[in-house]
Amino acid sequence: MRRVAWREAAWLNPPPVCDTGPDDLVVSTAAGSDFWRHTAYGFVRDDGHALLTPMEEATAVEVSFEARFRTRYDQAGAMIRADRETWIKAGVEFTDGVPHVGAVVTRGVSDWSLSPVPAWADRPVTVRVSRVADTVTVRARCEAEPWRLVRVAPWPAGAASTAGPYCCSPGRSGLDVRFSRFAMGPADPGLHAIP
Repeated sequence: MRRVAWREAAWLNPPPVCDTGPDDLVVSTAAGSDFWRHTAYGFVRDDGHALLTPMEEATAVEVSFEARFRTRYDQAGAMIRADRETWIKAGVEFTDGVPHVGAVVTRGVSDWSLSPVPAWADRPVTVRVSRVADTVTVRARCEAEPWRLVRVAPWPAGAASTAGPYCCSPGRSGLDVRFSRFAMGPADPGLHAIP
C-alpha cells in the first residue's frame, strides 16, 4: 500500500477545523454534518467532510482513525463516491450508546447496516474499501485484530470515483477525529482473501 499524502486529496465540504501534521490529520466536524439520502428520515444531507482522491478499478483504500464517539450518529471512516447519489461510507458510528461498525450504501437512496463493537471504543480502527469491476468490498479491524467483513455492495463498473477519509456529526459540532493513515494499493485478490 502506498501512503497518500493529505495534500494529494481535496476536501468535499472542508471541516471548520483541520490540522495537518507530518503524519496525522486532525479534524473537528461542523454541527449537523452528515451524508444521507431519503430513506426513513426523508431528508438529503451531503455536507459531511470527506478528503477524496481518484480511485481506479482494481484498487483498495485504507483509512485508519480514532475518535471519542459520544453523541448519537458521531461517525468516521472511509468513503468511496461517484456523485451525490452514488456513494458508500463505512466505518464506526455511535448509536444506541455504543460504537458500531457498519456501512451506508447509497444508489439514489441510502441503506444502513451495522453491528455493535463496544470493545472498539476509543481505539484505533482501520477501514479497507476494495473496488473490483462492479463490486465494492468493505472490511474493518481494530488495531491489529483480524479483518472483519463488513459489506459487499454493487458499484457502477467504470464509474469515475474518488475515495478517502470521511467524518461527520449529525447530532452536534466538534467531533474530533485523528486520521493516522490514508493509503492506496491493489484490490483484494478475492472476496474471501486480502493481501
